[in-house]
This record gives sequence, C-alpha cells and structure tokens, in this order.
Amino acid sequence: MQWIVLLIAVDVVLGIVAAIVKKDFKFGHVGKFMKSGVIRYVLGFAVLTLAGQALPQLAFVVQVAFVLVAVALVASILRNLGKLGLPLPGGNWM
Repeated sequence: MQWIVLLIAVDVVLGIVAAIVKKDFKFGHVGKFMKSGVIRYVLGFAVLTLAGQALPQLAFVVQVAFVLVAVALVASILRNLGKLGLPLPGGNWM
C-alpha cells in the first residue's frame, strides 16, 4: 500500500510540474485527479486487501491488483515525464 501511495505522490508532483511548465495548471485538474485517481486506487486496493485478509483464497488477486495498479501509475509517471520533455524510447507508445 505504501508503494501505491508513493507512486501516486510522484505522479501528482510530476503532473503539477508538467502543467506549470506547459502553463496549463488549474486547481480543478488536481482536484479531479485526487477525487478520481487517488480515491479509486487507494480505497479500492485497501478494500481488496481487507477482502484478501478475510478470504485467503483471494491472496493471489490482491497481488495481481497491486501489480496492475503499480503498472498504471508508472505509465502515468512516464507520461508526465514525456510532457516535461524527457525523451522516452519507443516514440509515442503512450
């Protein structure tokens, strides 16, 4: 769970910096991401973790969900780095 929160924090900071660099920063965008992205990832994963603790058969599902959430957040971080002008290999694959 701490890794998800850390990745979200990095994503938010990079998104804000990218928006400021592009002169497109609006508090509404940050609020919308916090409402949709953060709550969805953190609360959804927390509920799934609790369900995995209650039903040990779901332990594998919790691990798969963690990997999927981490991959989605890393992709978002890479997208924000691309907005900052960092040349990423593979061109426009995102």
